[in-house]
Amino acid sequence: MNQKMIQQNIYFENLNDLLNSSVQSHSSLHIDLFYKKINAIDASSLGSALAKYTNLSNLTLLLGQNEIGDEGASGLCFALEKFTNLSKLTLDLNYNQVGDKGVSGLGFALEKCNNIQNLTLVLHSNLFGDEGALGIAFALANYSNLQNLKLDLGSNDISDEGTSGLGSALAKCTNLSNLTLTLDCNQIGAVGGSGLGFALEKCTNLTNLILDLSGNQIGEEGAQSLGYGLEKCTNLSNLTLDLNLNYIGAIGAQSLGYSLVKCTNLSNLTLHLIENQIGDEGTSSLGSALAKCKNLSNLILNLCDNQIGDEGALGLGSALVNCTNLSNLILEFYQNQIGDQGTSGLGSGLAKCTNLSNLSLNLGYNQIGDQGTQGLGFCLAKCTNLSNLTLDLGQNQIGGEGAKGIGLEKCSNLSNLNLDLSYNKIGYEGISDLGSSLEKCSNLSNLTLNLHKNQISDQGASILGSALENCSNLSNLTLDIRCQSIGEIGASNLGSGLGKCTNILNLKLSLEKNQINWSQQLKIKSKCLKQKRLVVFKLFFY
Repeated sequence: MNQKMIQQNIYFENLNDLLNSSVQSHSSLHIDLFYKKINAIDASSLGSALAKYTNLSNLTLLLGQNEIGDEGASGLCFALEKFTNLSKLTLDLNYNQVGDKGVSGLGFALEKCNNIQNLTLVLHSNLFGDEGALGIAFALANYSNLQNLKLDLGSNDISDEGTSGLGSALAKCTNLSNLTLTLDCNQIGAVGGSGLGFALEKCTNLTNLILDLSGNQIGEEGAQSLGYGLEKCTNLSNLTLDLNLNYIGAIGAQSLGYSLVKCTNLSNLTLHLIENQIGDEGTSSLGSALAKCKNLSNLILNLCDNQIGDEGALGLGSALVNCTNLSNLILEFYQNQIGDQGTSGLGSGLAKCTNLSNLSLNLGYNQIGDQGTQGLGFCLAKCTNLSNLTLDLGQNQIGGEGAKGIGLEKCSNLSNLNLDLSYNKIGYEGISDLGSSLEKCSNLSNLTLNLHKNQISDQGASILGSALENCSNLSNLTLDIRCQSIGEIGASNLGSGLGKCTNILNLKLSLEKNQINWSQQLKIKSKCLKQKRLVVFKLFFY
């Protein structure tokens, strides 16, 4: 019998074991039947068996990726409506072809469980719309004791009506302190966004909020309404807001910024705003708001593909000057129109963030040349406490002078570096200066270096090999030098250098589309395998 005791929690991972169990006096039950081909009949049998556990206060029921449908969901309702003593419930029915009828039934059954304080309900990727969402709302409206809620209704067909109903219900859950609400990939517009904003206005005890509305159409009006709600949540310390692909524009971004200023206790903030037509004005407004969030220690800001140019980058850079408590920062600006001036401006802001220990900056696919790279590098050199750096400058217009100016040699505390310079034109001269910088990063233990398509040739590969052999503390190295016209000499010298990296445990080397013949490939492999501590070795030529 596959039944386990886990800290007084009875655990079943086989349906027949549960159906044949003779003990129904447990107060805590964990059932994991994920991806077990459970159909409607099985689910109904499960419901009948569960109904006998009348003392349950804690139930975890994981039924994701099965074939339950409306009929099976109705069978589960038979049990759920009897669990009036439940204080904690986790119910996962994602990918189960449950429609409005089944989800509405769940809502009416759960309404009887009004002593629940902690609820996790996952209905992602089913077949319901507004009717089902309103059924869930019917239950939530009666959960006055609810403190922690994780509700995932993503990838269904919910529109403004269902979302507004959920908002009205959540507004009555005034004791909520932790809320995770996932509504991605539905049909939610401005009215639905307003309904959720209304809910947030009433949930003033929230300290942790994760709200995912990505892939909807809330627009600037919906973003404004969310902002009005957020500014009432003055106790928030952790906020994650995902509005990717929602057409919020500059005005929507500006409204969100105004609301963040009121959240004076925020220490951790994540904003995902990909492809929202925010532009320079919206980015600058967000920056002005962030400058006033004095307690921020962790910030993730994703503004990829937003038509941002130098002006927006400069505005954000000016804001970062005031974010002196930041220790962890991720900035995503991939696929915008930022040039040298904006890049240097971002760098100037980062230079003031002297407490940064972890930085990830993605400026790939912009319009950055040598001057911008040098300006950024000059400023990064002042971030002397950095131990982890991810810098993506791929697909720009950086040459040898730009590579020289990256300035890693001043970041003496770096232990982990991920540097992407792919699809630029740094050449062997740029490699020479970059290699010299890497040699001076004496604490580097993990290095990922992407130089794909940079015209470094044999000379550059040889220089790189010599530099890496002096990085004596490297234990993990990933090196991508595809499409470089590297031949026998460069390959041989690179292999010799890598062979002298005696502390490497994991090595991944990509050399595809060069001019290295079969015998040369064997020589490189032989030289790399001289590393006695090597555990994982991956070498690609094709």
